Amino acid sequence: MNAAMAKSYTPEDLLRMNGERYELVDGDLVEKGMSFRSDKIGGRIYYRMEQFCETQPIGRANPETSFQCFPDAPNRVRRPDASFISFDRLPADVAETDGHCRIVPDLVAEVVSPNDLYSDVEEKVAEYKSAGVRLIWVVNPPARTVRIHRKDGTVTDVGPTATLSGEDVLPGFTCPVAALFPLPKTAPERDA
Repeated sequence: MNAAMAKSYTPEDLLRMNGERYELVDGDLVEKGMSFRSDKIGGRIYYRMEQFCETQPIGRANPETSFQCFPDAPNRVRRPDASFISFDRLPADVAETDGHCRIVPDLVAEVVSPNDLYSDVEEKVAEYKSAGVRLIWVVNPPARTVRIHRKDGTVTDVGPTATLSGEDVLPGFTCPVAALFPLPKTAPERDA
């Protein structure tokens, strides 16, 4: 298909398509990488943040959610694997809103999938930072590491023996990095 015939999509088109596995970049549909392992890790991050927010009600933890919050790119929609928005910035009626979330999250977690390119992950990080996301966790399952990007530009890599912290964005939240990565389990033996 030539460029003149390529369809340009809008965030509204994405909603009508029920595009759960797509992101939107400048009108182009981009399939979001997925795998059982990366989905499981994204779920673990959300679960731990949700548990924390239940006991420390300072904001809302979100599972994979579509965000249309990029001021310089109205036709961009991203779906981090987990996110957090503080109640200080979250209108009370946002849960009743249909469509993409237009509030910039305070924290996002992106779990690298097997088909993700390094350049694509770095592009997402740059977009999140440009939008105002204060803390970005890029989780690398094969290496069992997390790269932490902060609003001030500092970057830290932590491994499985470290503890992940919400820092000043999700104060009080901690999680052992190793807890994000499921260990292989063998099926219980069955009596014959």
